[in-house]
Amino acid sequence: MIEGLDRYYREYNANVFRGVYQISEEATAAYETARKRIAELINAKDPSEIIFVRGTTEAINLVAHSWGRSNIGLGDSVMLTEMEHHSNIVPWQLLARDKGAQLKYVGISDEGRLLTEEFHGYLENGGVKLFAVTQVSNVLGTVNPVREMVREAHRYNCRVLVDAAQSVPHIAVDVQDLDCDFLAFSGHKMCGPTGIGVLYAKRDLLEKMEPYQGGGEMIREVHLYEASFKDPPFKFEAGTTDISGAIGLGVAVDYLSKVGLRNIRNHERDLTAYALDKLGKLKQMRIYGPADPDTRGGVISFNLADIHAHDMASLLDEDGIAVRSGHHCAQPLMERLGVAATTRASFYLYNTEGEIDRLVESLERAGRVFKI
Repeated sequence: MIEGLDRYYREYNANVFRGVYQISEEATAAYETARKRIAELINAKDPSEIIFVRGTTEAINLVAHSWGRSNIGLGDSVMLTEMEHHSNIVPWQLLARDKGAQLKYVGISDEGRLLTEEFHGYLENGGVKLFAVTQVSNVLGTVNPVREMVREAHRYNCRVLVDAAQSVPHIAVDVQDLDCDFLAFSGHKMCGPTGIGVLYAKRDLLEKMEPYQGGGEMIREVHLYEASFKDPPFKFEAGTTDISGAIGLGVAVDYLSKVGLRNIRNHERDLTAYALDKLGKLKQMRIYGPADPDTRGGVISFNLADIHAHDMASLLDEDGIAVRSGHHCAQPLMERLGVAATTRASFYLYNTEGEIDRLVESLERAGRVFKI
């Protein structure tokens, strides 16, 4: 990926679509090749359903603005879950406030699974125009039954947006099989650059949606008092986009495809099972989320006794172990769990069982420091 970025900046650093000179055409070809690779990765019907954005957050905000403001009105509802990332909560809070709509939250069990009876109940009561749900929780690791939930939501004419930030890098995702209306993910979670991400949306929806931003390159014609816009995806890519980021993400996608998403998933599942077993043997260890590694992703959030998550992360860092600590941009979930913060260990294709052993050893040292 770094080599791909380096080659762009050294050999054909030019804007896309706007030049007829060689390096501009080369940049355009690389940019559009990346779009095609990403479409293939998630099995979109056409590359035109792939929009480059800054990340999952911007993708969801784009949907809230361009689709939500035209389709959500007074008395309508947007259904979320208690395990959503702030990026899949705050845009809908802003939309609901401005349009007089309601937010409804599907709760979770103590094991960290969605209460499906609440999901069905909200749909049956009517008025739910959109269901926005994470495919894999960034805190609990819970893998939600998105495919089945999409089919049920569509029975009630409810659109579905999937936050796939934690799924696309780790498991095989097929948007045609899921039949979701929107899907969002970020490049930096899948060996790509920061500041680049993707919104997938069904073509018929994109054609009806208003632009998110206005400016250069997204226009067909501009006159003094009116303008017309290009077809998707270009209608939603105003100005100079993150060209190098898109190209870098395309290279990362090629790499992940070569490794194989199913191989990555199997590796992470084995690591998660190993870690759950090892961590579960520690005294006063509290692990959050499903106990079955087959139904969870490669993240494990935990608290050891009453050691604060930030203190824990600092102690682990002294042993060269990098973990996330805090509320993980999921404060409503922390409130549901009854904690202020957790420590989170995350696994990917490059991690090993030996590193998990080091984590356990470091946690045992932390326990001795705090006299547990």
